[in-house]
Amino acid sequence: MGEAEVEATVRAVLRDVLAISDERIAGFTDDTPLFGALPEFDSLAVAGVLTELEDRLGILIEDDEVDGEMLATFGALTRFASERVLM
Repeated sequence: MGEAEVEATVRAVLRDVLAISDERIAGFTDDTPLFGALPEFDSLAVAGVLTELEDRLGILIEDDEVDGEMLATFGALTRFASERVLM
């Protein structure tokens, strides 16, 4: 799976879990803030997003890997997911 596919998957997961419109999620850039900035992306939603990423990308995310930095922006979350897929 390439980086473009990972990015598309991250967009789809955020859209589905957070119930964000296609138009809104399409406007996300690497710098778009997520956790703490989107009211939909609360601590409960984090668990849903991570679970969906694991399922759709076939990766395992350990609890000790989850921190505010990897959830801070769309780009950070996408890079984190890409790194897991390419491992």
